[in-house]
Amino acid sequence: METKIIHPKEINEAVEAIKAGELVSFPTETVYGLGADATNEQAVKNVYQAKGRPSDNPLIIHVSEIEQILTFVENFSKTAQKLMDTFWPGPLTLIFPLKNEKVLPSVVTGGLQTAAFRMPNNQLTLSLIEKSDKVLVGPSANTSGLPSPTTAEHVYHDLAGKIFGVLDGGSCQVGVESTVLDLSQPNLQPTILRPGAITKKQLEEVIGPVLMDEHILSEKEAPKAPGMKYKHYSPKTPVVMIDYLESNWQEAIDYYRINEKKVGLLVNEKQLSKVTNYDDVYLLSKNRNVTEAMQHLFAGLRSLDEKTPSLDIILAETYSEKDEGLAYMNRLKKASNQKKYQK
Repeated sequence: METKIIHPKEINEAVEAIKAGELVSFPTETVYGLGADATNEQAVKNVYQAKGRPSDNPLIIHVSEIEQILTFVENFSKTAQKLMDTFWPGPLTLIFPLKNEKVLPSVVTGGLQTAAFRMPNNQLTLSLIEKSDKVLVGPSANTSGLPSPTTAEHVYHDLAGKIFGVLDGGSCQVGVESTVLDLSQPNLQPTILRPGAITKKQLEEVIGPVLMDEHILSEKEAPKAPGMKYKHYSPKTPVVMIDYLESNWQEAIDYYRINEKKVGLLVNEKQLSKVTNYDDVYLLSKNRNVTEAMQHLFAGLRSLDEKTPSLDIILAETYSEKDEGLAYMNRLKKASNQKKYQK
């Protein structure tokens, strides 16, 4: 299969492909998604196959109107309505209990009695959903386990020959996947299953107390949302975290260079001006800005991973695990397999 880069003016080609059961990657404000008709079981199975994704890992359903969710969900609580009114369209995914097990193929839900929904803040993709008259599954459009794609080129790199096309909407503004909030148990407090750009503080300003799920799943447990169980976001080049406040960047660089390692840096411009003797660099921000760092993290991991000659190690700066820093560190910890440089 020859995968096509589809320009915005050619959106009707993407619409017809979705209707025909093909796979089309679409842009969102977070990362690029791999789109297929959520009610077409074979199309959804093809999503898992194209990505190499574990079959018990549920998918997020993307909608263009809130009313579309009512096909699958009985009704909304006042809490859910407040959240949708405040944050949609935007980088917030909500998990609801389904009407019954037959409203969606089990391949979408990972066999659970719940499903995750979001309305992306991207007009091109909202038009794709509306014009196709389909709700779309949309996991990140990458090979499973690799850093998520934030440009059409990233998608093409991973999935060329495996999908119909990539709807090119330019670079993503947020850069990490949406916050996932579980609303599926009415008698329990809303619970964040995956941190994202919508922070715990922002959610609590709208609906009151919110829990943070820090449970580590066993191999036998089914994840309720993407990003909870399996290795994610990891380039082929090993990643090591550098604690910005405690560790010495130059010491770390020298340590790996003495051991004949080619070193790449994921760092801010101010810190870069203080070090030498590295082999390559990708700037996350100008002056240690976590919003910018979050936006550029996946692109930076991909860029350094694809250098020629190849690097042996990527040193990446850490941030405080609060607000947006929690989402950044959630991805970086998984990309590095929790490995931190120690003096």
